[in-house]
Amino acid sequence: MTDQRPRLVHTMRYDRAADAVDWLCNAFGFERQAVYEGDGGRVEHAELTFAGGMVMLGSTTDDPNSEYDQFTAQPRELDGRNTSAPYIVVDDADAHYERAKAAGAEILREIVTEDYGGRGYTCADPEGFVWNFGTYDPWAASSD
Repeated sequence: MTDQRPRLVHTMRYDRAADAVDWLCNAFGFERQAVYEGDGGRVEHAELTFAGGMVMLGSTTDDPNSEYDQFTAQPRELDGRNTSAPYIVVDDADAHYERAKAAGAEILREIVTEDYGGRGYTCADPEGFVWNFGTYDPWAASSD
């Protein structure tokens, strides 16, 4: 039997990772699989799931010698820009959009029906990370 779990997991660092975990669950519907805290409630590692997918996140550090953080940057360090943005397939883009908007997501691209199929939108979370949500499922489209 072949392992059917996704092998691609998006990773992120947040300045206020504990707040991010709560916000991502409330606004986007992620579920906590695991949250490992260190001193003072600092999130060392968190695993959040959504419809069989996962994001892993942790807290940023102030250590200029951090092995991982030397290769990444926060949106606040890039004038709000991102170098990547996950796309997450949802069943009902309109309902998801309303949930995210009600939770305070900054809507960057209003919900729209795409020419290639599906309906989706783009938003930013409180720390400026860009997220895309939509009903277009590239896995289903490639099997047609």
